[in-house]
Amino acid sequence: MTDSGNVLLSTDDGGARILTFNRPEAKNAFNQELWYALTAALQEAAADDDIRCVVLTGTGDAFSAGQDLTEMNDPSVFEDSEPGYLRLMPVVESFPKPLFAAVNGVGVGIGMTILLHCDIVFMSTAARLKTPFISLGVTTEASASVLLPQVMGRQRAAEILYTEPWIDADTAVADGLVLRAYPPGELMGATMDLARHVGGLPLAPLVATRSLLNAPRAEAVATARMAEYEQFVHLVGGMTAEG
Repeated sequence: MTDSGNVLLSTDDGGARILTFNRPEAKNAFNQELWYALTAALQEAAADDDIRCVVLTGTGDAFSAGQDLTEMNDPSVFEDSEPGYLRLMPVVESFPKPLFAAVNGVGVGIGMTILLHCDIVFMSTAARLKTPFISLGVTTEASASVLLPQVMGRQRAAEILYTEPWIDADTAVADGLVLRAYPPGELMGATMDLARHVGGLPLAPLVATRSLLNAPRAEAVATARMAEYEQFVHLVGGMTAEG
């Protein structure tokens, strides 16, 4: 096992690479360090011909609690660097190999919306998902404005975004966010059965197939990401001005 500044653990199992968010003291919330570490790790996995697929998961009782709000409220964090979200999302969108997730615990904000970019998601029956964007004074991210309606239909997507409910594993399966739910002790075993199978397949047709699956939505996803970020900047700036 290797680590990226300790905030991201990387383990290879055959042709699969498991990337584990590792900020358990913050429920694996994304700070700048984790944004950058995941970006670099995905780029490395994309360039490694021995890796056929990547699994995202988290340590402790959380998948990811989303954006680290202490950083979001501290503009000085971004003075000398590009916001990590802007660096990560184009890499996620263009990742060439199958991308899986094992949602081991709570997934909030980006901890939920990043799942929309995964090919297959398994979820623990003890886990829950939530998108608290509007109540935080912002709006959707990670192209959720286009991907959520595609996955579950416009009305259900609107309900989730406007009312911000906790979504349990059975509901996530019914909504199409997750393929299957497993008891906590079975989640990683089931995920790795899938990952090892895909890890033994030939690389070129895997890459070609994922490209074909993503091609019809690629332009809309990129356009939505940029529009969402413009609205985010506008809304955060408005809150700052009002304050």
